[in-house]
Amino acid sequence: MTESSISLNTCILILKEHHLLKSSAVQDAVPTKLDYISYDSRDIKTNTLFFCKGQAFRPTYLSMAKDNGAVCYVAEQPYPEGKGMHALIVRDVSKAMALLSAAFYGFPQDDLYVVAFTGTKGKTTSAYFLKGMLDEVNGGRTALISSVDDVVGPKPEDRFKSSLTTPESLDLFRDMRTAVDNGMTHLVMEVSSQAYKKNRVFGLTYDLGFFLNITPDHIGPNEHPNFADYLHCKLQLMVNSRKCIINAMTDHFDDVYAAATTTTNPDSIYLFADNKFENPNLDKTIDFRFESIETDMAETKFKLFCESPMAKKLPIAGEYTLQMIGDFNEINGTAAIIGAGLAGEDYQEAAKGIRHVTIPGRMETLPSDNHGTVVVDYAHNKASMMALMGFMKKEFNNPKIIVVVGAPGDKGVSRRPGFSESLSAYADKAFLTTDDPGFEDPKDIADEIDAGIDHSKVDVTIELDREKAIHDAIAMAGKNDIVLICGKGADPYQKIRGVDTPYPTDIKVAERVIKELEGNKD
Repeated sequence: MTESSISLNTCILILKEHHLLKSSAVQDAVPTKLDYISYDSRDIKTNTLFFCKGQAFRPTYLSMAKDNGAVCYVAEQPYPEGKGMHALIVRDVSKAMALLSAAFYGFPQDDLYVVAFTGTKGKTTSAYFLKGMLDEVNGGRTALISSVDDVVGPKPEDRFKSSLTTPESLDLFRDMRTAVDNGMTHLVMEVSSQAYKKNRVFGLTYDLGFFLNITPDHIGPNEHPNFADYLHCKLQLMVNSRKCIINAMTDHFDDVYAAATTTTNPDSIYLFADNKFENPNLDKTIDFRFESIETDMAETKFKLFCESPMAKKLPIAGEYTLQMIGDFNEINGTAAIIGAGLAGEDYQEAAKGIRHVTIPGRMETLPSDNHGTVVVDYAHNKASMMALMGFMKKEFNNPKIIVVVGAPGDKGVSRRPGFSESLSAYADKAFLTTDDPGFEDPKDIADEIDAGIDHSKVDVTIELDREKAIHDAIAMAGKNDIVLICGKGADPYQKIRGVDTPYPTDIKVAERVIKELEGNKD
């Protein structure tokens, strides 16, 4: 990896330029060349620049960092524990960390074509679709930052499970530097509303920014205080993108479009929608339209049309096949194809690249002989649950729908009534179970969802053992029923009281249950 360092003087100049520096204290006898940066007092090397960040920060961490070799600290107030160190006192430590991390790692974003997706649902799928298409033409040199996997190079050890949808700024710029050093040319990333709330992407500009949709989510004591704050954070992606691509069917479209026009010329803003959608108030042509052709339990076919003169410059019109079912994936696929076109691909390359993309825990389908079709999906809020169940009802002739779902503890409290509403709208049977309860009692969470369900429409069982809930759901399913296992996707842990407790993953549990119920037929 490229050896990185930054001088104290450069740090001061960057912070002044962004009006973040309140005061600085420079020690004569202490080195001013900073060879490492960290926000974790356990991860310190000689001549480290240390960031005092986060609500959980305690001054003892600064003492530990100093003892371990940190020579400079960045904080929003001076600490006696930092006596004898250089001190940079700033207005906002998270913004300072983003700017100084980018500089420390040599602005790796300048050597990558950076594409970002935001939306309440569809970010991960769209990102994987686009990575599949870009890999087709750049020899597999597309880096990925997603809520499932992060990929920073071509070798197997360069792919790892992600811990946050969008990493902390320091980790993000370090991973981008690693990607550049590994020869990656493109980066596709998911950008969460929390990433803007916490300044994890502060100062980053994207070549392409996508806005897929927005519905109320992530609202609760540890996340966004209200929907206006959530929307505001999502809109920042449009403000920080050179070209903006917007789903014209999204709620709050006028706000999204207005945010895009604040920094982007209208001829660099592209709109897409399905072929039936009309917005009488829109005085701009919708650039791209898509039309469903057919879908079954194995694949989805749709057609893309380039409508406006701007769109016709991209040679991407034509028929596409996805290995992922669900009409909502036509929206994700269309967005990604437009991204591939803007990155210089043509129809042949894009159609081939997107054809076989699959995503762990997203619409993973398991057929069975006598227990219907089992689908594992990450659907974890009202919007994605409604889309998933609505699609199944419409597409497969009104099957009986059996759902296994739980809600996480400590966050996304606003989702729980949404689960109740979506189950009442579409489910015939619901098993309410455990899904990352954190410090809450899983029974209380299940009871809260259960209280909002219309029991005249849905038969509810509370079964807190998730593996047993999956077993019982599949066991009761008939040949033509659909079992939806929602929420965890490919997550191999249950987060319980601060501990990541290993869990086999929903797909492995479902595979095992089908084998047990139907005999071991290889």
